Amino acid sequence: MSDSNTGPLKGLRILDLTRILAGPTATQLLGDLGAEVIKIERPGAGDDTRSWGPPYHKDADGQDTSESAYYLSVNRNKHSVAIDIEKSEGQALVKQLLASCDVLVENFKVGGLAKYGLSYEQLKEGFPRLVYCSITGFGQTGPYAPRAGYDYLVQGMGGVMSVTGEADGQPLKVGIAIADIMTGMHASVAILAALRHRDATGQGQQVDLGLLDSTVSWLANQGMNYLVSGKAPGRLGNAHPNIVPYQVFETADGHIILAVGNDSQFAKFCGFAGLGDLVSDPRFATNRARVAARNDLVPMLAGVIAAKPTAHWTAGLEAVGVPCSPINTIDQVFADPHVQAREMVVEMEHPLTGLPVKMIGNPQKYSATPVSYRKAPPTCGEDTVDVLSNLLGLPTDEIERLRDSGVIG
Repeated sequence: MSDSNTGPLKGLRILDLTRILAGPTATQLLGDLGAEVIKIERPGAGDDTRSWGPPYHKDADGQDTSESAYYLSVNRNKHSVAIDIEKSEGQALVKQLLASCDVLVENFKVGGLAKYGLSYEQLKEGFPRLVYCSITGFGQTGPYAPRAGYDYLVQGMGGVMSVTGEADGQPLKVGIAIADIMTGMHASVAILAALRHRDATGQGQQVDLGLLDSTVSWLANQGMNYLVSGKAPGRLGNAHPNIVPYQVFETADGHIILAVGNDSQFAKFCGFAGLGDLVSDPRFATNRARVAARNDLVPMLAGVIAAKPTAHWTAGLEAVGVPCSPINTIDQVFADPHVQAREMVVEMEHPLTGLPVKMIGNPQKYSATPVSYRKAPPTCGEDTVDVLSNLLGLPTDEIERLRDSGVIG
């Protein structure tokens, strides 16, 4: 792990007024790529997720600290500055910081920052080069714009839950807050596109991201299946709507995922499984036929697969070029030698305890400008004095006055 900033976004400065998950996901990604991220937090409280535990980071005695794993997951490579933006002097400090920033990212409800003088409309004339990214549940326009947005609700409203779960069971959410995370990913891409436009023209702009829009966008083939056919897809459990066999099967000692993507792979699978007769059967010879005959084919395969252990199928099918995998628990994921070789777990020294904290690594690999892990997720207000003195040039007595008056923490 390198302490130096070698990322491609070195020199970019972001003012981060986000909390929870979608916004922090975007700003952590940009921070990993070298951007300097200044996270503004409420004095004494900070990001809501700091208390979203257990589990929490532990001290040398094995006791819980105040820093939750949830907060740690999306807040590295950031400087925490505790400013009360409800106070006029706090608002003034934010504007002073903006003078040296390229980007502001916020996830307040629509219009929520206007009462603090920090909306895009209030800032755009004074900061014409500013890229102002707003992340909300439903975007800045439309009938739902005033509503608060929550990942779980949006997974339901956006159709994801209607295609997730067993056919005869309840609709299910994805096991992680995927709507938040994907919106954060979209936000990071949108910010970079807006910066490219700014650098070419000198013109900043507002970037408008909504959780629902993002979720609808990644309905992907399922959404297109409806748009083309006019028929809303339903839940198929672990099966695929357009490919067969492409699902979970029970083995003698567990489960596998069999992902036969084409007719050649089906022939190879059948050869390995001792089912060569199926290849010439017109009911199963092509994927189109197999989809139509799903209810006949799958039980036949299930009986054969259940007779052998997982290792028999994963090793044997890999050898003949048929996609197949075990279903790992999360502890097995992080023990996987490939995941370890790809450095998907990194350690950073936590500022509160001085002890290492394991974090999920950034998946982006660069040959010339690798990501850097420069700063562990900060405690609330950890960098207030440093940023205000070094970036704004405020003297010590002024910083103390602001702290005494509750403007900063």
